[in-house]
Amino acid sequence: MIANHNSCRTIVGIVKGPGETGSEYMFITADPQPARIGEFVYYELSDRPNESANSATGTVHQVLGKITGCRLIEHLPDRMFADYELNPGTVAALIGFTCEPAELYEMTVEVIGEFHPVFGFNNLRRLPLPGAKVYLADNELLRHVLNKKKPEEEGAAHIGSLLLREEGAVPIALDVKELVSTHVAILAGTGSGKSYTAGVLVEELLSPKNRAAVLILDPHGEYHTLTQLRGHQAFRDKDGYQPQVNLIGPEKIKIRVSSLEFYDILTLLPPMSDRQQAILKKAYDEVRRTYRNHHWSTQDLINAVYRVDRVEDEEGNLKQGSSAGALAWKLEKMQRSSYFHTCEHLPPQKLFAPGQVTILEMNEIPLEEQQVIATAILRQTNHARMNTHKNHVLEGDEQYLPYPVFILIEEAHRFAPAHEPSQCKQVLRTILSEGRKFGLGVGLITQRPGKLDSDVLSQCMSQFILRIVNPVDQESLKHGVEAAGRDLLKELPALSKGQVIIAGACVNTPVLCRVRQRLTSHGGDTLDAPALWKEYFAKHKQLERMGAMAGPAPRAKPHTLGRRSLE
Repeated sequence: MIANHNSCRTIVGIVKGPGETGSEYMFITADPQPARIGEFVYYELSDRPNESANSATGTVHQVLGKITGCRLIEHLPDRMFADYELNPGTVAALIGFTCEPAELYEMTVEVIGEFHPVFGFNNLRRLPLPGAKVYLADNELLRHVLNKKKPEEEGAAHIGSLLLREEGAVPIALDVKELVSTHVAILAGTGSGKSYTAGVLVEELLSPKNRAAVLILDPHGEYHTLTQLRGHQAFRDKDGYQPQVNLIGPEKIKIRVSSLEFYDILTLLPPMSDRQQAILKKAYDEVRRTYRNHHWSTQDLINAVYRVDRVEDEEGNLKQGSSAGALAWKLEKMQRSSYFHTCEHLPPQKLFAPGQVTILEMNEIPLEEQQVIATAILRQTNHARMNTHKNHVLEGDEQYLPYPVFILIEEAHRFAPAHEPSQCKQVLRTILSEGRKFGLGVGLITQRPGKLDSDVLSQCMSQFILRIVNPVDQESLKHGVEAAGRDLLKELPALSKGQVIIAGACVNTPVLCRVRQRLTSHGGDTLDAPALWKEYFAKHKQLERMGAMAGPAPRAKPHTLGRRSLE
C-alpha cells in the first residue's frame, strides 16, 4: 500500500523501540485519547532499507498495527495528587516545573502488516526505527483494509460498524462465502445479545444480495419474529425477489423412524442392560436388512425384538427370552411420541430453498428428542448435499439438494456437549470437517462455550464473541478461538450489550464491532417481571379472575299460583 502523504494525517506518537516480542513496538505519546487500546495505527517504511520513509525515492509502505497496551511512564510527583483541593498543575508551576504536558504514556502496538488487496495482510518483518512517526489510521483506510467485501457488494453481510469510531463511520461487512463455508460460532454470556446478532446475520443472508438457503434449529422459540421478513420493503428487489419464511412448529415436526440409526434409538429409550442392547442391535440390523428400500415402523422393530430374543431350554428347544417384553415396553415409549413416524418426514425440499429461512421450533420438545431430531436432520442434509454433489441422486429424489445451505444451531452446547456422548456431536464433527467441500455451512450459537465440545468449536473458522464473564468459558476461548488474539479476549468482560469481537476467515483482521439495529423485531427479549406482577393487580385482570372463579348463576325460583307455574 503506497502512503498518501498529506497534511491532514494525525500523528499520535513517536516510536521508542521494539516491544517484548518480534511483532511489537512501542511509541511515546502525551495524549492517550486518540490512541486508545484497540485503535488502529500505522507507521511508514521505504522499500529501500537505507532510506527513510520520507525519502522522495522508492515506494513507501503503510504498516498497520493495533494498540494493545498503555502505560503511564512519567507524571507529576504523587504527593501533588494527595490534596483534592489543590490543582497539581498550579503547584507544579509554583515550584518551577514548566514542562507541558506533565504526563507521558508508553503505548504498545501489535503489528498486523501491510495490506495487499489479493493476499491480505503481509508482515514485512521490519519494525519501525526509533524516532519514526506513528499515525492514526483514518476511516477511509480502515474501510479499505478491514473488510473483504464492501457493505453493498454481492456476497457481503453488513453486521455493524467499528466500535472505536463514530457509528457508521467504518462499516463492518463480512465475506458470506467464507462465513458459511468455513462455519461460524457465536459465543456470548446470557443477555449479551447473541440471538440479536444472529438475527442480524440472518437478515443479511436473506437480503437480495445473498438470497441464502437457511435453516434455524430453535430450541427456545426466539426466532419467530423473522416472519416479518415476508413483504418487508427493505428486503425486496427490483426483480421481484422477497425472502420467504417457513415456520415449523413442534406439532409439525416429523422424523421417519427408518431414517434413525441404532444409537439414535438408544438415545430415545430408557437405560438398558448390555444384553438388552445386544438384542436391540440384532433386531435393528434384521429390520434394516428386511426393509432395505422401504420404510419401517417402531412396531416392526418390536416384532423383530420378539423374533431374535430366543433362548434354548434344558431340552434344547428354543423359547421366548426374558428381555423381549422389557424392550417392547421401552420401544412403546418411542412409538407414542408424536415426532417419530413411519412415513411422514421433513425432506430437504421442505427445509431448504434459496431465499428462504426455515425455523424449526423445538421449544416444547424434551431434550433427548431434540437431540435425535437435530441429528437426523443434520445427517440427512449432509447426505443430500454429498449425494447431489456427486450426482448420485437426480431431481425428484427427496435427497436432491442442488444448492449450498446454511444451518444455524441455537444452544449448540445441548447438541454437542463437551464431556458427554452424543450422536449429534459426531455428525457435527463430520459436517464441520467435510461440509465445505459439499456446500454445507453450520453456525453454532451458545452462551456456555466451556460446555461446547472443543473439537467442534475449533473447526469454526469465523467467530463472533460477545460479553463473557464466566472464567471457565473465557479460558475455553483461549484454546478454541485462536484467531481473536489474546489482547482482544481480555476485553470480553468489559464489552457492552451489542458489542462483538469478530475474528477469523470472514474478516481481514479481528475487529471490535458495534452490531447494527435489526430491521425485524427481536424475539428473545427478557420478560419484564415487575410490570407483569403489577399487571396482575390491574382492575380488568381482577374482574377476569373473579368471573372465572364464579360458578353459574343460580336459577330463579319459579312464581306459582296455587300449584301452577306462572312461567
